Amino acid sequence: MASEESHMAVTCTAPINIAVIKYWGKRDEELILPINSSLSVTLHQDQLKTTTTAVISKAFTEDRIWLNGHEEDIGQPRIQACLREIRRLARKRRSGDENDPLPLSLSYKVHIASVNNFPTAAGLASSAAGYACLAYALAQVYGVESDLSEVARRGSGSACRSLYGGFVEWQMGERTDGKDSIARQVAPESHWPELRVLILVVSAEKKLTGSTVGMQTSVETSPLLKFRAEVVVPARMADMIRYVKDNNFQGFGQLTMKDSNQFHATCLDTFPPISYLNDTSRRIIHLVHRFNAHHGQTKVAYTFDAGPNAVIFTLDDTVAEFVAAVRHSFPPESNGDKFVKGLPVRTASLSDELKAALGMDPIPGSIKYIIATQVGPGPQILDHPDAHLLGPDGLPKSVA
Repeated sequence: MASEESHMAVTCTAPINIAVIKYWGKRDEELILPINSSLSVTLHQDQLKTTTTAVISKAFTEDRIWLNGHEEDIGQPRIQACLREIRRLARKRRSGDENDPLPLSLSYKVHIASVNNFPTAAGLASSAAGYACLAYALAQVYGVESDLSEVARRGSGSACRSLYGGFVEWQMGERTDGKDSIARQVAPESHWPELRVLILVVSAEKKLTGSTVGMQTSVETSPLLKFRAEVVVPARMADMIRYVKDNNFQGFGQLTMKDSNQFHATCLDTFPPISYLNDTSRRIIHLVHRFNAHHGQTKVAYTFDAGPNAVIFTLDDTVAEFVAAVRHSFPPESNGDKFVKGLPVRTASLSDELKAALGMDPIPGSIKYIIATQVGPGPQILDHPDAHLLGPDGLPKSVA
């Protein structure tokens, strides 16, 4: 909690989330209000997370921010929107009693440092984790205890979903001020312990068309996007919530793939068209459908955000065989022993029948590596002082 101390530091971590019912398109660009509701799965921070330290001090003369070791422009509009909103909430909370003077700490400047342990801007929801972590850390130093959906959302829409663990719904809301456009947890991370997530990293390069520009163009030019938001998504949200609550992987997996495909169809329906998938992405889609057809049921499901990397959902008893199928179809070039990161995956062999069913000529090196993970919790506070990214002087600690 913030107090009248002249210096206070808090370090938090926050997860990335992967939408299974996609958010694409805003009805208000400034408040970042979506044209449809969305639903996501929070991934475990043991494998993927953003870590952020926020320090407020009487000695600081200006707000400053460092991202992945490099100082960035604190004047960036979305960062400023988060700072303004958190300070507004802090003042609102402290000004309940007119005779109670506002604490001096509300006038203190803040220094922020944030690092990701995964590729930034490569379709791995880095902005969602980053802004959720920023909102959570700022709330701690400024003593804000209210819902942080609006703060995180002002930075990156999907960031509000990273404020919770497990399975999370971002309700689009109806109000023009956005007060009802909030995230809520549908089921906790413990709800579906068998569910596993594999991220197939195809490329860690920055995408050609960023999400903000892409979705704005889609809203302006795609009739399919309007139909999707108004007609398709409401029913899909209800179905997906039911599948999650029932631990129904057949329903969950098929709807996840259908919604991913429709999202990318709206990107192609945009004018000029947007394509986030590449040849390897399309081969992964082919692999998944062949794998499922061989088994006669949906055992694995893909989804792609605004980038070529595939996120695969499956159950723990299928992970080893599917990873073996990926290795067979996309053999690692040189990092065979480090091809799978994260959760341990046992070695499995493929039957000749499955190899024949996959029907793909191997393409070495087109998948860089796999991150094996699972559903995880929301933001966490790191209590140990060694965890701080900023030193007592408010500057980044030197990397040894």
